[in-house]
Amino acid sequence: MDNRQRTTAGLVQQWAQEFPDRIWLKERSGDEHFEWSWKSAESLAIAAWLESEFGSQGMRVGILSRNRAHWFLADLAIAASGNVSVPLFTTLTPNTVDYILNFSEVQLLVLGESDNWEKVRDVVPDHVRILCLPGVQGPEGSTRWEDILAAHAGQQPKHECQPEDLLTIVFTSGTTGNPKGVLQSHDSMLVPMKRIEKPAHMRKHSRFLSYLPLSHIAERQLVVMTSLNLCGEVSFNENLTTLVRDMGETRPNFFFGAPRVWEMLRQGVIAKFGSPEAFDKAYADDPEGMGLKIRTLLGMTDYDYLLTAAAPTPASMIHWYERLGIQLLEGFGQTEAMALILNTREVRRIGSVGKPIEGVDVRISDVGELLCKAAACSPGYYKQPEKTAETFVDGWVYTGDKARIDDDGYIYITGRVKDYFKTIHGKFVAPVPIEDSFAANENVEQLCLLGRGYSKTVMVCVPSALAQQKDRAQIEASLRETVAAVNASVEKHARIGAVVISSAPWTIENGAMTPTLKIKRDVIEAQFGERAQILATQAAEQGQIFVEFDS
Repeated sequence: MDNRQRTTAGLVQQWAQEFPDRIWLKERSGDEHFEWSWKSAESLAIAAWLESEFGSQGMRVGILSRNRAHWFLADLAIAASGNVSVPLFTTLTPNTVDYILNFSEVQLLVLGESDNWEKVRDVVPDHVRILCLPGVQGPEGSTRWEDILAAHAGQQPKHECQPEDLLTIVFTSGTTGNPKGVLQSHDSMLVPMKRIEKPAHMRKHSRFLSYLPLSHIAERQLVVMTSLNLCGEVSFNENLTTLVRDMGETRPNFFFGAPRVWEMLRQGVIAKFGSPEAFDKAYADDPEGMGLKIRTLLGMTDYDYLLTAAAPTPASMIHWYERLGIQLLEGFGQTEAMALILNTREVRRIGSVGKPIEGVDVRISDVGELLCKAAACSPGYYKQPEKTAETFVDGWVYTGDKARIDDDGYIYITGRVKDYFKTIHGKFVAPVPIEDSFAANENVEQLCLLGRGYSKTVMVCVPSALAQQKDRAQIEASLRETVAAVNASVEKHARIGAVVISSAPWTIENGAMTPTLKIKRDVIEAQFGERAQILATQAAEQGQIFVEFDS
């Protein structure tokens, strides 16, 4: 493989020569449709302007925008000019934006449509220039994308990208403290995606749908970088309300969703039938017809691989999709080291994240932490040598995840190292397996087990859409059954003493979830901990199971 195939700019140039008229990017806004072929991509002209204005010395350029084709074109332009992108989630608070912009020393901000712009605009330093994507009205003095194209059409940057060049700094959505800036080169973004092509049966010119935040490493690598490797086609989701429509139109060959996304899709399908019982009856009457109908609705009639990752996926959900002819496969990777472990269509075990991909080594540390070694991992954290030294040791990446490996080599994630807690009895509890078991109850959608220093553990949960159709007595009875089943399968010190039902869902907007849809345990603890601890004490003293609605 020559260097051109190992850099983002090189791949754009290669496909523009080999497949100039092939459609690469698609975008829809209402009834309007937009397309970019490989030869019509605008990134090189923008790169020429960046190089002329700022040089090619690794200047930091922020990107704040919803998903759209121009997000990706801007990212490619920054890399092609020899500079470094710093993606920002459109849900970040002003404090976090302020931290990232100043810590990474951003000099230019690429601004698109962003839900948080009015909240964060005042923290953007005065010296930071702003480049507005098409259709966006920025502050006075902003530079317009369209004006750059008009002035630099047909131009290319002089900079020649190298595989080891720093491409981007991806700030992790940590559940506590300030986010860490993970360094990524062209190699560390592109090579991991080459690793998964064979086990995921990826075809050249694959179709992808981009709907998750491009600010997150998974969407950027699994969709955008993979499209570069395969000369693929990327359609951009208009918004979350149009996701099912956009999936049906795109018919992605490869699709990634966190368990919460797969659950949202499942609930959406069931809602069209009115109830789970009505859905089950329709399926029983015509299993094959129902399977085809749902696969067509979700655009899953021509898929090669459907990935579920980022959190444990309940086996019940996998089985639900399976009977419709939709095979969900679990995998594992992280910002510091992508594409490490996968189940495949041929070799899988439900409940595990699979086996290491060819070229990946794994082992379990003395404290049960999963360690991985592979080519093209991140070189470390930006301006944090101590944290780099903790995570990257002699070629091994310390993932922070607790795991076990069974006799057949399948790997199971059992929680985060830092998520483990001790009850008042001084014994450790791993919350994730208990949450995973509890998730089999169709009346709950979001879960968080508390218990640090408690007499009993307490499950805090958000009811599902199905639960909204039931009265409290029905929900309580169902939850008590689940508590009994879970408690029968765990050690005494880990048994659930109470369940608290949250009146409001946990969202990115209210601070209870990270931008990548992970529960912020410290936020849930702060909100429910005091009451949960009281209930835990009462449960231990009275030998009862308490179920309480918070409103």
